[in-house]
Amino acid sequence: MVKIANRMKSENSRWLVVAICLFLATIIWLVFGQTFHFEFINFDDGPYIIKNSQVNRGLTSGGFVWAFTHFHSGNWHPLTWLSHMLDCQLFGMEAGWHHLTNVALHAATAILLFFVLRRMTGFIWRSAFVAAIFAIHPLRVESVAWVAERKDILSGLFFVLTLGAYVRYARRPSTTRYGGVLLLFALGLMAKPMLITLPFILLLLDYWPLNRLAPSGLVRDSSLISPGKLILEKLPLLGLVAASSVVTLFAQRIALQPLANISVATRIGNALISSVVYLRQFFWPFPLTAFYPFAPGEVVTLRVLVSAALLAAISLAVFLLRRHRYLVTGWLWYVVMLAPVIGILQVGNQAHADRYTYLPQIGLCLAVTWAAADLFSRWKRRAFLLGPLAAGVLTVSIFCARTQTAYWKNSESLWRHTLAFTSHNAVAEENLAETLHENGQTLEAIAHLENALRIDPYDASVHSLLGVALLEIGQVDESLAQLQTAVQLDPHDADVQYNLGNTFMALGQAGDAIAHYDAALKINPDDVQSLNNMAWILATCPDTLVRDGTKALALAERAVSLTNHREPRTIATFAAAFAEIARFPDAVATAQRAADLAKSQGNLALADSIRGQAELYRAELPVRDHRYSTPR
Repeated sequence: MVKIANRMKSENSRWLVVAICLFLATIIWLVFGQTFHFEFINFDDGPYIIKNSQVNRGLTSGGFVWAFTHFHSGNWHPLTWLSHMLDCQLFGMEAGWHHLTNVALHAATAILLFFVLRRMTGFIWRSAFVAAIFAIHPLRVESVAWVAERKDILSGLFFVLTLGAYVRYARRPSTTRYGGVLLLFALGLMAKPMLITLPFILLLLDYWPLNRLAPSGLVRDSSLISPGKLILEKLPLLGLVAASSVVTLFAQRIALQPLANISVATRIGNALISSVVYLRQFFWPFPLTAFYPFAPGEVVTLRVLVSAALLAAISLAVFLLRRHRYLVTGWLWYVVMLAPVIGILQVGNQAHADRYTYLPQIGLCLAVTWAAADLFSRWKRRAFLLGPLAAGVLTVSIFCARTQTAYWKNSESLWRHTLAFTSHNAVAEENLAETLHENGQTLEAIAHLENALRIDPYDASVHSLLGVALLEIGQVDESLAQLQTAVQLDPHDADVQYNLGNTFMALGQAGDAIAHYDAALKINPDDVQSLNNMAWILATCPDTLVRDGTKALALAERAVSLTNHREPRTIATFAAAFAEIARFPDAVATAQRAADLAKSQGNLALADSIRGQAELYRAELPVRDHRYSTPR
């Protein structure tokens, strides 16, 4: 009878676990399923995917090597690059499927977190609640709804997998199991180096809930280990941390803000304030935006002292209540995991960011959940209070997170929302202007660009975009002045050089245009638009002193290769280059391929234009055209 009862209990537990996993997947879909209909965002999605020719070609041997051997966008995270390449290989540039990958990875992470917490603690409902809050808290929106933040989700997945492997190792240590921990940790670091704090989290788990730490250094139980041995056990992991830290600092050397810009005192003050902001957002996540501008003037003494006092008070309370070990583990989990992104080594110009809470706030949720459960542990009817309370919290979280996610549907929605809840936000002004410009709302775009320059007059990209917009409304001299200012401020920005090249071409100065396209290619040899536009000029310019068919052919061939033969405009330029060197049969065949591709993509006007060029090639005539490019 006892065996039958135990088996029935086991089966009931198994079905309960399945139900919880389905519940986690369902609430994640309720919140984030809408992203399948979302667009890419003009904030890192460009350099990460859309304009990154190494990524958008899909999985290639060259791309694989590039992912491991190059720094890009101030990062070295080859596993993240490979995941984006796989998406492009499978789905092309259909944004919805890229979003869906994020959602699937996040769901896997939340479900695995439930399993790991349950295995570590033995509590099924507490573990389920922590996993659910992690899954659909409004602070998760930025990490999940933003394709470029794949690194958050991917590193989070390997973080939880590493925890699971470590629990397995701790229960029955072996070299093979420790090797699994090392491998998963290394993969996590190759997704995002924020995981450098993981060895310290494992030490916290040794303290609670694994309870491997021997009290007062006395090892009387074979399952307990002295602090020294536990630290020695983490040395191989710390070796990976050291290697990852060196590579990351080298990769981010350009993005790191120098001390001359932000003093150490200001950084520390902002770090203290941000730590409290994240605490407040955990309990009251309103309002949330895509970018919170760093404002040194807001790091005032009173705010810093109040923040320091609150953090010190919480730390003191945790110390005094240390017999509740989950408080120590949960609080230190939060503090330690925030350390790499708290702003002491300031990367970028944000004060704080929602995405930085992706893993740290698991610790907070752990401490709060276990504290609430213990607080009512002696109350017989606690289920009648805690059950509805948990359901209410989850319901509110789902509603708020779903609402917040909706703002990420496109760039205009995102940046209008950001400007509604922040002030002096040059980044939001510029990005809203960029999307308005792309949508043909040039005058409104100019107004936002002028706002951005009032906030930060030294931003080269804003001057550059303003120059492009002014050219479109006929203010040629003003346009040229803005673009030349942009080049002076940042001569190493490929987009700035590209836009100035387009402006010179619009002015009929082909030589100057080529010079700036060439400068853009020296900065970024894989800049497809510069390759294509320069090749087009060299192949089709009426001025014989400018034309160079052989060089045009080489540039166009590179552009076609980088776009994986999927872009009809680059193929059409390739055809024009063939015609310029009198290889007319090749020109006809290539132009026909470009026209067919344009038609298959639904761009009938472009297809007709290319067919017209093909007719010239059949008559053994090259193209001569003054319409060379469009600004970006």
